[in-house]
Amino acid sequence: MKSDAPLKWIFSALVVAGFFILASASIGITSQRDLPPYYFVSRQFLYGALPGFLALLITVRWPYRRLKKLALPIFILGLALTALVLTPQFGLEFGGARRWVSFGPASFQPSEFLKFGYILYLAALFSSSPGRASSVKRGLAPFILLTGAAGALLILEPDVGSLGVLVLAGLLLFIASGARVRHVAVLILLSVILLAVLIRLEPYRFERIKVFFDPTYDPQDSGYQIKQALIAIGSGGVWGRGFGLSRQKFQYLPEPVGDSVFAVFAEEFGFIGSVFLVFLFVAFLWRGFRVAARSPDLFGRLLAAGIVILIVVASVVNIAALTGLLPLTGIPLLFISQGGSALTMTLAQVGILLNISKRHS
Repeated sequence: MKSDAPLKWIFSALVVAGFFILASASIGITSQRDLPPYYFVSRQFLYGALPGFLALLITVRWPYRRLKKLALPIFILGLALTALVLTPQFGLEFGGARRWVSFGPASFQPSEFLKFGYILYLAALFSSSPGRASSVKRGLAPFILLTGAAGALLILEPDVGSLGVLVLAGLLLFIASGARVRHVAVLILLSVILLAVLIRLEPYRFERIKVFFDPTYDPQDSGYQIKQALIAIGSGGVWGRGFGLSRQKFQYLPEPVGDSVFAVFAEEFGFIGSVFLVFLFVAFLWRGFRVAARSPDLFGRLLAAGIVILIVVASVVNIAALTGLLPLTGIPLLFISQGGSALTMTLAQVGILLNISKRHS
């Protein structure tokens, strides 16, 4: 049985585009830090693409239905690994946050694994019996408990951006599972209250909200990143400056290989290129939901939908933040931004999508 061919082309195009964009976006940093020209590209290949494609080759062949029995252990493992981030022995601190676990020379970001484990277990839980998501005791209560457990660890890191992606993706999957409208309303209210509390607890988060409502606020500090991102995007015009010709990546734009990489892409490829990149994500959403809709079993439908939602929500949040439609979150642009853990887990999940698509080919 063959897997979904258009989906293969779409995710392959995103991965290839990511390496080209990363090669250009990293020029400023490598020259500033006196690093080899393709330092970030080689790291992305060795620690992201290579293990990611190996994981994809496994997940595309291994029967996805077996994941249902492993859903709880995988989720618990994700919680345990994320908890290790908080320990001084294993946790790595960078920029005031502990988000990486180190085992000798190797390090990774366990929140990426946790988000997958969370979606996987929700799919297994809500597919265990019809109508479960509409029940308070068997649907709403477990959802709050699972989200609270994962969310608490992300708050402690702190990684509020990943928390937002996890909660939004989980809520959308909960709705897709058949949740009642009043239960969803309660969850949205609780989420808004939690968000307000988290914003008030940390001054820098409140500053980001101020910048969101007024992009000209504090342009040399809190508003610096969004100001430089908008300059980069605007400088691209319709057709862009050309590949490799971004100016903002040279010590102007913070995190040009991280969460700001879309701004570099927009500057070099312009409005037309940006629309094409967004089109690839929309196409990924369409093909992914098509795989979910045609899955022969409820677990496959929910798992496929959850994976697509998780990937697309993170990407939408990143692009929306850099264009001023959302506050900055620090969420990377999946397939594109530098980050081995994110690319590895994304490709592993794409493998599961392709696996599910084979069952109805």
